[in-house]
Amino acid sequence: MKQWILAAALAAGMGLGAGVAGAQDVEPEGDGMTMEQFVASLHFKQGTVALPGADATLNVGDGFHFLPAKDAQRVLEEAWGNPPDDSVLGLLVPDADGLGSDHSWAVVVTYSDDGYVSDEDAQEIDYAEVLEGMQQDTESDNDERKEAGYPVMHLRGWAQPPSYDAAAKRLHWAKELQVEGADSNTLNYDIRVLGREGHLSLNAVADMADLGRVKDGMEKVLPMADFDAGHRYADYKSGDKTAAYGLAALVAGGVAAKAGLFGKLGILLLSLKKFIVLAFVAVAGVFKKFFGRFKKKEGTVT
Repeated sequence: MKQWILAAALAAGMGLGAGVAGAQDVEPEGDGMTMEQFVASLHFKQGTVALPGADATLNVGDGFHFLPAKDAQRVLEEAWGNPPDDSVLGLLVPDADGLGSDHSWAVVVTYSDDGYVSDEDAQEIDYAEVLEGMQQDTESDNDERKEAGYPVMHLRGWAQPPSYDAAAKRLHWAKELQVEGADSNTLNYDIRVLGREGHLSLNAVADMADLGRVKDGMEKVLPMADFDAGHRYADYKSGDKTAAYGLAALVAGGVAAKAGLFGKLGILLLSLKKFIVLAFVAVAGVFKKFFGRFKKKEGTVT
């Protein structure tokens, strides 16, 4: 990995200031490209942005810019050290924090076509019980993380408890994670937008100390995504494909877990001085355990 890219990723994500404001020069390596040149090569967008393959649209307003799939995947692979992942539809990056700043973060946009996720049990879900199950599974999978060369991880609790907007069909929550060797805890903030054939996932990773600014930013992100006409939650018809899980399992693991993605976000870099490897669990195992625990309550598993 190029040295300047590693240095660029020594924050929890990639932010965008005004143009490249806040970008820091780093000694060029290999092809001689500086960080500013890398940022200049990216194609940031604002306004109405189509999400091909998801039948959805993002309305990117003031405070954020959007990187389409190709550039988003470049950032994730080259700057964040992730394996190639063509499921990534784009990145939302906040304007407030410049590239490489101590507070930079970004939102990864993906889509699942697992089908219509029933929200009939939304008012019955005990999220304290959901959290307890997630914590147990996280601890039980630490041996597997060690064997795979990843540090031990602990789920400390909700940074923000799950909240579901039944009218807008939007679910959001945040988790606080402690990773062995890290100077501070990690924030994982999630939004799910439900549609007729699946759901959009908007996921942000940052330092826990930045909860306030990330929460404010994600409140702006929350209404940005909409499915296109004919593909909205209200367009569901009997006989359409239905997901084999409900809202509780979506919070516990969702599609990333169901797909068995291990270490999906790869290297999470927490400051400009050091980095750690963040293992996003042996998620397939977590989902399997949680899926079984809630299959009777969900009533959607066949």
